[in-house]
Amino acid sequence: MKKRGKVIFGGDQHRRVIGGGELSLEPSLSIDNVLLVNNRKHNLLSKSQLFDSRCDVVLNNDQCIEKNKDETKIFTTNKESNLF
Repeated sequence: MKKRGKVIFGGDQHRRVIGGGELSLEPSLSIDNVLLVNNRKHNLLSKSQLFDSRCDVVLNNDQCIEKNKDETKIFTTNKESNLF
């Protein structure tokens, strides 16, 4: 689990990683290494982490939708400030 370091966003914005952990989406589905970043409202999760969770990920202009193997929607997030 990464607890230190920085992440860089577009526009060369640097933010400090203040914690990290596991995100449980369902009883049998979790994603490791989700980062908590200073001055952000949400934890950071990469697209590759979503793909590696063996679920279907649908990205469109303003939404990200993740579904499990049974096509049940696990979560939906809206695009905000160019981030999902």
